Amino acid sequence: MDLEQFKNNNKTAYLFDMYQKLVKDEAELLEMAKNPELKEMSQTDLADIAAQKEALLKQMKDIVEVDKIEEEFPNEIILEVRAGAGGEEASLFAEELANMYRKYAASRGWTARTINESLSSTGGYKEASVEIRGKDVYKDLKQETGVHRVQRVPSTEKMGRVHTSTASVAILPVKKKTTLIIPPADLEMEFSRSGGAGGQNVNKVETAVRLIHKPTGIDVRSTAERSQSANREKALAILTAKLELLRDEEEAKKYSKDRKDQIGTADRSEKIRTYNILQDRITDHRIGKSWHNIHTILEGDMQPIVDAFKENVVA
Repeated sequence: MDLEQFKNNNKTAYLFDMYQKLVKDEAELLEMAKNPELKEMSQTDLADIAAQKEALLKQMKDIVEVDKIEEEFPNEIILEVRAGAGGEEASLFAEELANMYRKYAASRGWTARTINESLSSTGGYKEASVEIRGKDVYKDLKQETGVHRVQRVPSTEKMGRVHTSTASVAILPVKKKTTLIIPPADLEMEFSRSGGAGGQNVNKVETAVRLIHKPTGIDVRSTAERSQSANREKALAILTAKLELLRDEEEAKKYSKDRKDQIGTADRSEKIRTYNILQDRITDHRIGKSWHNIHTILEGDMQPIVDAFKENVVA
């Protein structure tokens, strides 16, 4: 067994030290057991040490296993919503989706915090980034990545015509460990004043940060933190998550036939779901399943959708 993994993991290092002490004590007792007069007493102590070693090994293995699960399914994501086709209606739909996810997060006991938002003239979202943290957050929301489509009659439509609008959603897992290295020369950084709540300081100091990844053209913004350095750190975390997702999408396209645990390709350009307001129906095109009570779902009651994906993951 590779005990070095326990030594080098900061969550198990202290347990490893305890284990090593038991190994030392065990060696001393084995020496004592060579003396016939001390053998019986040593055997009792050796049995006790063996039990303690076994318990420590199990504890360390469990911690490492949890780490592996959290690495595959992190408990922190950045949820991005962006208005697509449909003008102002698309921005209003993007805001509805963002609110749906926030309310669902609250119902699960997760924390949701807006990192950045860009408003349209009607108050909807051109785009928004929301940080969500909580147990199983990525595992339960990863299937939301893609294009969402709404069909309804806008309040401004006098002829009663049904309009179709879209908004794209991206679920970006924030991993504790990453193998991705971004050279500083690949980054361009801009600073500006943050808008919105946050005290008098927020509009007087250039705390907002925009990072541009020059090779891909991807740009991210963070405006929620109170200091420039904190926003820079958050923006870098979001950019890293985006680049990792881009890498994973490319890999998924290469090996999609072999990845039976995937539903769809998780491609942000894939049209995944239609929200038909007039027919009170939400349909997910990947698993061919529909739900009614659309307004209740948009108010955050997404659990039936989440559960359906758990049941329909291709084995």
